[in-house]
Amino acid sequence: MAAVAITIDDRGVATLTIDHPPINLLSVDVFIEIAKAGAELAASAEVRAVVLRSANSEWFIAHFDVEAIQQMPTDAAPPTALNNFHRMCETFRTMPKPTIAVIEGRVGGGGNELAMSCDMRFATPSAIFNQPEVALGIIPGGSGTVRLPRLVGRGRALEVILGCDDVDAATAERWGMINRIIEPDAIDAFIDRLTSRIASFPPAAVAAAKASVLRSEQGIEGELLAEGTAFSALLGNDETVAAMAAFMDRGGQTPEGERRLGELAAELGNQR
Repeated sequence: MAAVAITIDDRGVATLTIDHPPINLLSVDVFIEIAKAGAELAASAEVRAVVLRSANSEWFIAHFDVEAIQQMPTDAAPPTALNNFHRMCETFRTMPKPTIAVIEGRVGGGGNELAMSCDMRFATPSAIFNQPEVALGIIPGGSGTVRLPRLVGRGRALEVILGCDDVDAATAERWGMINRIIEPDAIDAFIDRLTSRIASFPPAAVAAAKASVLRSEQGIEGELLAEGTAFSALLGNDETVAAMAAFMDRGGQTPEGERRLGELAAELGNQR
């Protein structure tokens, strides 16, 4: 059963909904579906705005599948081109139409990196953000070390990345990680109004305005390549292997474990 559904309304607003119970884990198959959907929406002349959201109000996207990371080669040569995950995130960042993430509940790791690649992020008060990678012996390797400092500044980015702790919606809003918090009973109407306004304007002007803003982010590809090199270099480290195994043993990727992801990350550090 497909984990990603796309609807396009008569305004040209596309909604990409992720539904991969129980925690919307970003498995390889789900990643492929999102990447394919993103490429299709980017190329569609019919689509004027893209909304990314979850069918599960408790989870936006948990994070990338740690078991898949455990299977990645540990002797890969430094990349000379963007990896598939970076390319997917760049599709959402650079497509010539706005991309909007609607975040309810938890989002972590690669899910947060995808959300940060979107042009705008709106969240309900229950949203919780986490980049747990360093606790697992790796780094945010899906664009997190590149996106997060641009959104919140170096110090706050390092607090999130090195602390591996939960960030509540109020803090995320105050820091600029998200545009704003909206109550659950109002967020759909807010997104509908915003996308209706954008979709009503000349698409060439919308695309040109977005492209002009993105020119302030020159040099991102080189930074992503460096991030990918650093990520790959850590995969064979003995402490990394042990930390990822301990994460899975302690309930990682289960609803119970993921609900206490910040605590679980601290436990991984304390066991060393």
